[in-house]
Amino acid sequence: MSQKEATIGITGMTCSACAIRIEKVLNKMDGVEANVNLAMEKASIKYDPDKAGLDTIEQKIEKLGYGTLKEKVELDIQGMTCSACAIRIEKGLSKMDGVSRAAVNLAGETGSVEYNPAHVSVEDMIRKIKKLGYEGSVKQEREQKQTLKEEELKHKKMKLFLSIILSLPLLYTMIGHMPYDFGIPVPQFLMNPWFQLLFATPVQFYIGGPFYVGAFRALRNKSANMDVLVALGTSAAYFYSLAEAFKTLGADHYHPQLYFETSAVLITLILVGKYFEALAKGRTTEAISKLLSLQAKEATVIRNDEEVKVPLDQVKVSDLLLVKPGEKIPVDGIVITGLSSVDESMITGESLPVEKKTGDRVIGATINKNGVLKMEAQKIGKETALAGIIKIVEEAQGSKAPIQRMADIISGIFVPIVVGSALIAFAVWYFLVDPGNLPQALEVAIAILVIACPCALGLATPTSIMVGTGKGAEQGILFKGGEYLEGAHKINAVLLDKTGTVTKGKPEVTDVIELSEGFLPYIIAAERASEHPLAEAIVNYGKGEEKLEVQEFSAVPGHGITAVIEGKNFLVGTRKLMNERSVDYEGYEEELLRFEEKGKTAMLSAVDGKLVAIIAVADTVKETSKNAVAAMKEMGIDVYMITGDNERTAKAIAAEVGIDHVFGQVLPEEKAKKVKELQERGLKVAMVGDGINDAPALATADIGMAIGSGTDVAIEAADVTLVGGDLNHIPKTILLSRKTMRNIKQNLFWALFYNAAGIPIAALGLLEPWVAGAAMAFSSVSVVTNALRLKSTTV
Repeated sequence: MSQKEATIGITGMTCSACAIRIEKVLNKMDGVEANVNLAMEKASIKYDPDKAGLDTIEQKIEKLGYGTLKEKVELDIQGMTCSACAIRIEKGLSKMDGVSRAAVNLAGETGSVEYNPAHVSVEDMIRKIKKLGYEGSVKQEREQKQTLKEEELKHKKMKLFLSIILSLPLLYTMIGHMPYDFGIPVPQFLMNPWFQLLFATPVQFYIGGPFYVGAFRALRNKSANMDVLVALGTSAAYFYSLAEAFKTLGADHYHPQLYFETSAVLITLILVGKYFEALAKGRTTEAISKLLSLQAKEATVIRNDEEVKVPLDQVKVSDLLLVKPGEKIPVDGIVITGLSSVDESMITGESLPVEKKTGDRVIGATINKNGVLKMEAQKIGKETALAGIIKIVEEAQGSKAPIQRMADIISGIFVPIVVGSALIAFAVWYFLVDPGNLPQALEVAIAILVIACPCALGLATPTSIMVGTGKGAEQGILFKGGEYLEGAHKINAVLLDKTGTVTKGKPEVTDVIELSEGFLPYIIAAERASEHPLAEAIVNYGKGEEKLEVQEFSAVPGHGITAVIEGKNFLVGTRKLMNERSVDYEGYEEELLRFEEKGKTAMLSAVDGKLVAIIAVADTVKETSKNAVAAMKEMGIDVYMITGDNERTAKAIAAEVGIDHVFGQVLPEEKAKKVKELQERGLKVAMVGDGINDAPALATADIGMAIGSGTDVAIEAADVTLVGGDLNHIPKTILLSRKTMRNIKQNLFWALFYNAAGIPIAALGLLEPWVAGAAMAFSSVSVVTNALRLKSTTV
């Protein structure tokens, strides 16, 4: 059986060591490939269901001590009449693979389901309810998820507030430990070990409890993470202080060395960092939220000749929808009746509205400006263009860039090294530097343990990738994965397809020379069977002509077409096609050259081996092409153009937009070879195209960029989709990649700098544990905050 793909949400990860541990264990399973993303808290899984099922994979994750995310959805259920109905639906949902709990409320006509999205979808549940004889629909699914996030943040805020309240008195006692008298009174009861114990204990074990749980899970699975370091450091301070407190019993004159404030303040500072980190991380997914906000919330459906307002998720394929002026078009579809202009800027980037009439396609979430449209729904839910964009962005944000592997390797070995360093430093201080001074040795060890937590290192790359891909989405640049966002910065050569990329792809007939009268209708009939843009131009030119029946038709890629009409053999195409079929056109070479020097494509037509017509077609250059080419050249990028047109026509178009290097008369199957030729010269090549024949070249290039207005095949083969058709997106893509990579390197530098500088300072005894805790806590915040700077960057 072929491989399947799934995404599993994971809870309980605290640093990159956790993600690496899960990834390693899953990848050791037979038939499983896993990529764990710490920032997104997700695992992207490729697995062979014959060798390992999702249940087994989830059990393995849970056995490692982490949780698999269970989502909750609220459903509206119609058609229930008694409690037996509710019980039937409840049992039916509960038996579904992936559903952990289902509760149906008859009075409220609602259902609440906890489920694993890797096993079962909301659509599956709704289908199950329908199969049981009832109607179900989603009730604010995404808002529910946002609410859970807000509740989690509120819980973190509450624990942080409590931790601050309990830690402040202990923090005040630090004045009493100072070697100098600052003249600030410290009440004696604050220095009482039992008073300090009373305040420190709930911080250590209730507020800091998750650190112990995380550390236990990690150690049980023979790994170490941030929780281990925090638990070790704070426990050492707490239990040493506890032992000192017990020494005061029966010894009134004993002055204990207490570090309760160290453990409590450390935990509080770490919670402060985690809270601000959560706030900042929430902003990394704003691009998704903005895209989601574009969706219509409801639609007007025509059923039984009546207009009915329904939630968007109740729209079905083939439904007739009414869209009034000012309303959002609910889903992708086709206009049945009506005339209007539609603002498609959110998809195409074009600021001017596009006229829509009967037969035209419309895109969900675009805005109907002035007329009333009746449309047929063709793509709904996850099939719409907007849903596709959201999916691309979500997958890109969850992917792992190659540079992350370096951080993963460092993090994987970092914690054991830190623990070893702390033990060595403890021994050196206790036995050599200050023999017998246990408190001093303990302080040094605690400071090393705390300053070295690798949280920032684990967040350095994924947060920048999330913000970078989100920024790209806002600009109409869709990266399929973090590796492509990273790879684009290396591009130093861009290969542009001509038709539909440099030009508008909508050529028009400009000149017709009929050498023999009466054959033009036949030429038009022959071209109707072709999908080439040049053929479309000829067909549009002859719209009023009688439609003749074509007996035989054949396309000759890169050359033209052959057809048989009423027993006559027709050829329409290039000089190459005429040469191959021995058609003489020598006397018209000057005419052909005149057309080509003006940037027109000249096509020859012959009947039964005799030249009968010359048709010149011109494709206008996009307004943005010249500026985009100039921007790329200014960035030091070599720009090439590739086309099936002859050299003269190609060079005329290239000269118009400022392109110096041209590949003309290239057959579709040869485009990929041209990409390889450039790569063999040591260039990192981005191929930009929009047609089916560009797909091999897009796949061969270091980075394939598909024009979003192009074909689905081209977009599927590409690594980056440029929404709309603006070529300025190309330099923007490369510039965004460069800025993101610079941001990642800054993050990695600061993450490593904290550790590299902090550990030696702590080992020398120059860093108080609470200062180390503050530095560690805010290292993560600084990394995420630095990544968020990408949101305001200009590309």
